[in-house]
Amino acid sequence: MEQAQESCFHCALPVPPGSRYVVCIDNKEQPMCCPGCAAVAQAIVDNNLTDFYKYRTESSVTASNLIPAQLQQLTLYDQPELQGSFVTQTDIKHSEIKQASLILEGIVCAACIWLNERHVNALPGVKEFRINYASHRATVKWDDKQIQLSDILKAIAAIGYIAHPFDTGRQEQVYKKERAQALRRLAIAGFGAMQVMMLAVALYSGEYQGMESNMERFFRWISLLIATPVVVYSARPFFMGALRELKRQQLGMDVPVALAVGGAFSASLWATVSNSGQVYFDSVTMFVFFLLAGRFLEMGARQRAGQAAEELVKLLPAMATRIIKGEEDVVAVSELQRGDELLIRPGESIPADGVIIDGRSSVDESLLTGESMPLARGIDDDVTGGTVNVESPLRIRVEKVGEDTVLAAIRRLLDRAQSEKPAIATLADKVAGWFVGVLLVIASLVGYVWWQINPDDALWIVISVLVVTCPCALSLATPAAMTAATGSLTRLGVLTTRGHALETLARATHIILDKTGTVTTGQLALAGIEVLAMPLESEDNSGAEQACCEIASALEQASEHPIGRMLAAFPTTLKAEEVMASAGMGVEGRVEGKRYRIGQAQFIQAWAQGHDAATLISDVADDSRIWLASEQQLLCAFEFTDSLRDEAKQAIAELKSLGLQVELLSGDGEAAVAKAATQLEIAHWAARQTPEEKLNYVNELQRNGAIVAMVGDGVNDAPVLAGAQVSLAMGGGTQLAQATADMVLLSQHLLHLPEAVRRSRQTLTIIRQNLAWAVGYNLIALPLAMMGFVAPWMAAIGMSASSLIVVINALRLNVKNNPQQRKQRAQRALSGVH
Repeated sequence: MEQAQESCFHCALPVPPGSRYVVCIDNKEQPMCCPGCAAVAQAIVDNNLTDFYKYRTESSVTASNLIPAQLQQLTLYDQPELQGSFVTQTDIKHSEIKQASLILEGIVCAACIWLNERHVNALPGVKEFRINYASHRATVKWDDKQIQLSDILKAIAAIGYIAHPFDTGRQEQVYKKERAQALRRLAIAGFGAMQVMMLAVALYSGEYQGMESNMERFFRWISLLIATPVVVYSARPFFMGALRELKRQQLGMDVPVALAVGGAFSASLWATVSNSGQVYFDSVTMFVFFLLAGRFLEMGARQRAGQAAEELVKLLPAMATRIIKGEEDVVAVSELQRGDELLIRPGESIPADGVIIDGRSSVDESLLTGESMPLARGIDDDVTGGTVNVESPLRIRVEKVGEDTVLAAIRRLLDRAQSEKPAIATLADKVAGWFVGVLLVIASLVGYVWWQINPDDALWIVISVLVVTCPCALSLATPAAMTAATGSLTRLGVLTTRGHALETLARATHIILDKTGTVTTGQLALAGIEVLAMPLESEDNSGAEQACCEIASALEQASEHPIGRMLAAFPTTLKAEEVMASAGMGVEGRVEGKRYRIGQAQFIQAWAQGHDAATLISDVADDSRIWLASEQQLLCAFEFTDSLRDEAKQAIAELKSLGLQVELLSGDGEAAVAKAATQLEIAHWAARQTPEEKLNYVNELQRNGAIVAMVGDGVNDAPVLAGAQVSLAMGGGTQLAQATADMVLLSQHLLHLPEAVRRSRQTLTIIRQNLAWAVGYNLIALPLAMMGFVAPWMAAIGMSASSLIVVINALRLNVKNNPQQRKQRAQRALSGVH
């Protein structure tokens, strides 16, 4: 007894102090050292195998040794070294919050996704779990202090699915395995259906022309023999799916199908054994075949719909040429580390994000940004993994690898957008869940009524009702369209990062544009120098401009501001002393014994002693001018311009032609904003807007019923991007703006804005068409099936065709626009023809 109290009854290891794990074995409570041993011992008790403990010759192994090898290996994914390749931290303040991309095996329909999401999101510590319907990739975010990744993977395995970290090669294997298995099931079902149908023709003919009872019974047994593999193997996914759903106390798409197949086969089996009643082997095999055929075609359409995400995944090469001490070494991309030097030959893909340290070439970024022309890149320019070096060899230094790269971030955002559900999709899912329950009640009532009218027809009519109205199309209507649309826009260079973005953009009434970096290039250039006075004591006015440039260059030598760096590039022999910088305003210093200031108007105005200088500055104050002044007078003004994007005017004209109210909202000075608004023919604009004022402006529009789409690129745009109903960030903008936005214009091509609006409206139209078709089909098919006009095999064709039509309709979003149509649209927009 003393030993039993101190040691685990199952494995004999010491029981930790304070442990309270006990299992009642042979009416006696026995101590256990851990939950694992307790679970194993309880399983032995539940299965009436307690004699095991009487006859064993030594203590059992620990529970961990009884865990299947596959589950035991999952604990490896908890190791930080292994997680480095696929786990990211999404919250800098909370390092315990982690995110990973997973691949799920065993997903066959929208119900599987719904089941997994409900199950995993209920786990303590899981912050978010979403599955991309098209690619079967999942994004999971969890608190590492509350739950381990291996626990999440085990929880998924517990409901019959397999999950593992995302890997490009592994996913391709999963796709091949999925297709091969589907083809095998389909082939067996097709062969069985053909053979059973030939026997069924003989049986039906025999009823009219006469057939010996022994021959009829023989045909029935042969039909049973052929139909059994179809039901046991080919129809297995339906039964497994229904079992998973019922275990979770949920009703999904597979429940009515499994009931129909199982009920018809069981009734036929009984009729064959008892030699009485009707057999439905032909109907069973045929609608299993048609259901599998529909799912196989849907699988191909689904994978084509998610092709954009797969193209992103395949952009990175498998190998890279690393340079170590002047020697070239070909290594796997997965082995690259930050700081490695790589050689990129012409025609090769760049394997990681980095910066060019030697060479000059053109880089093709079309698959990432939609930009068709290769872009020139030279020393100190950044390059992105997945882009292609076109002309000359480049040497780059690796800056980011793995999940930190731009490509990985784009993939995560795309997965998030495709797996997030807009409001219309959430409503459809709820309706589909209730619809299955209502369907089962209706089928039961129909069966009861037909049993009173004609018992011989009751079973096959119930089967038809169950199959013909299975709401697969209803659940596929939105995710199929969302996947196709986001993939299509990604190829165009518009990355959708939120599921609601397309739905909201389609309903937008106002588009608010930032100026700098959005409708302009964001790259200032020196437009001219206006000399107001001689900076140095000299009679030579011709050298005044050069003298101003030299003084400005001397003052700005230590500046990090973009304009300061441009001024510092002027050649000078002068040196500045006692230099003091005023953040965001300007610089003050001593040159050749005299004090000077260079900066914005208000910075000079607060210092200038002369009344004329103050008046002059107030008259011509403009953010596009940088002033140079001495203590006595203004010396000169450097004027900078930020040119409009070439396509800006055409893009805004097209947005107007789509019925949108276009407005310009900027923090720049009135002169610069007014000039840009005039050139772009924008009637409503506002200048000198702080981030708070921008947000208030948008909120006021929203209070008046407007649905606002905000387009911006800077840190100061982040609040208003978050406040608008839908937001778009320029691809060259700050990371904060992109993280806040619902969409990212990777191409930075403004003409893609109206295209995104058109595509989003088309997406919403197709979702409505899909939902209308799914609901309309059920409203027509259900009464026909209830009245006995639809045979089971016809019901299978109808249900499969309904789901397939929904997916094919969604694929229309992948159709590329005709260049001639785009040109005609642009001409109509610019000419004002709506």
